[in-house]
Amino acid sequence: MLEVKHYPREHYSTMFNPDTGFFARVEDEGEAEPFWSEHGPELLDISITNWCDRGCSVCYRDSNRTGRHMATSDYEMIMAQAAEIGVLQVALGGGNPNQHPEFCKILELTRLVYGIVPSYTTNGNGLSKAIVDVSAEVCGAVAVSAYPPFNQAAAAIEALALAGIRANLHFVLNADSVGTALSWMKAPPSFLQKVNAVVFLNYKPVGRRASGLLLAESPALKEFFVLVQDAQLPYKVGFDSCMVSALASLTTINSSFYDACEAGRFSMFISETLQMYPCSFMEPMSDGVPVNGKNLLDTWQNGPAFQKIRGELQSAKCANCRHAPTCKGGCPVFQEINLCDGARERHLKKVAGLEMEIKSLQKCNLF
Repeated sequence: MLEVKHYPREHYSTMFNPDTGFFARVEDEGEAEPFWSEHGPELLDISITNWCDRGCSVCYRDSNRTGRHMATSDYEMIMAQAAEIGVLQVALGGGNPNQHPEFCKILELTRLVYGIVPSYTTNGNGLSKAIVDVSAEVCGAVAVSAYPPFNQAAAAIEALALAGIRANLHFVLNADSVGTALSWMKAPPSFLQKVNAVVFLNYKPVGRRASGLLLAESPALKEFFVLVQDAQLPYKVGFDSCMVSALASLTTINSSFYDACEAGRFSMFISETLQMYPCSFMEPMSDGVPVNGKNLLDTWQNGPAFQKIRGELQSAKCANCRHAPTCKGGCPVFQEINLCDGARERHLKKVAGLEMEIKSLQKCNLF
């Protein structure tokens, strides 16, 4: 059933089908496309745990077996505010969210009590039959993170498929992994036949292994985007909004199929320690705002970090670029991950300059 909400003060409507996941924003006649949802976030990205048993080298949240779980009572406190301001969807993450001890309860509370559609991303471990069954009943989408050797992801996709869930596969694209992505497009492995889509996520330089992996430094970048458009694939392809600069400048994909960064515009992140941020990748770099029983909307509208990121995305720093109205300058947090030709050229020049400086210091025996 299509749910339509109109925001007359903001001159647009949202259309959302909680059963199929269809979502659209439609501006009022004669009005510009909305820049942000002043009435509150449309989506909450919530880390309900930082516990994870994998300890991956590229984990941007440094999740491990000592990670803490969010109390279910705290999650309900967030949901009560979310329902009041009209949040449509919740993306549950971690850590590995489905290994939260009360994960099934959290899923059911979200959909059946508060009327908000939950989705989540799993590393594949801990997908019990109970979790898969509840997921099939109440979730809008389930995603599986892809990590080599990929047998764990393949097993999770199979388990979800048996319950009628065509999961998405989340693949972090960096200078090392782009080769695997290219091979998957040339000769897709059999387990990808059962996924709904492969969603490519642009690597961000935070976490345990934060250097040497930037996609902008890969010579295979343009080949990847050529294949994305030309390959005949058994799965759909999607991207996170951190790829918007590449989609706008390196492809001919219609811009109506993607959007610029939504952090602080239409989405908010809340950590397992109850800290609010525009984006989860900002967590290691700044203090969040502690969420309590009544401040979610005020923080969204007036919090300095939220106002700052909206200001960055509205600035005219790329005013001379014809793609600026589409990508809004790309990522406002990590300029080095932007993938348009101009941003890549600036980054590569900076890398070359640093390399020259290091060589000079080495010659002087100062390094």
